[in-house]
Amino acid sequence: MPPDLAIHLVPQIEEIQRELSQRRETVSTAESCTGGLLASWLTQLPGSSAVYLGGVSAYANSVKQQVLHVDQKLLNNYGAVSPEVAQAMAASIRKLTGSTYALSITGIAGPGGGTAEKPVGTVFCGIASPRGVRFVHLGLSGDRDSIRHQSAQRAIAELKEEIPK
Repeated sequence: MPPDLAIHLVPQIEEIQRELSQRRETVSTAESCTGGLLASWLTQLPGSSAVYLGGVSAYANSVKQQVLHVDQKLLNNYGAVSPEVAQAMAASIRKLTGSTYALSITGIAGPGGGTAEKPVGTVFCGIASPRGVRFVHLGLSGDRDSIRHQSAQRAIAELKEEIPK
């Protein structure tokens, strides 16, 4: 088992890969606070190249704007850690890669950077699919590593939920 992949996620990721492969569907990712962790997990098992198209680790707002084409107004009005930006990131990476599904993660993993409005552990996961674009607000706790891992785990769970049975 890959060292960074929790053993309980292996069956979920295998199931996602199997479902997407059978349907000839694909997934892509756009990550901020997880810095590519989600992409790493989605590609650590054999068969991932059949379903994972690629991703962007957009830590800086300039990358969110220039690569993912997140509107400057969204960043100014709502901040990088917001439902609006999470949805824009997911929609953009889906469009850029041509994937069936796309996941995004943006949040505050800590230990610093939190505010009263958006404390450490505030994370938004965006999900873009043929059914539209939505977000999930995650209010997480723990240290930086734990928040990053919980965020990627929830994104995987959201992808599994988004794929029709």
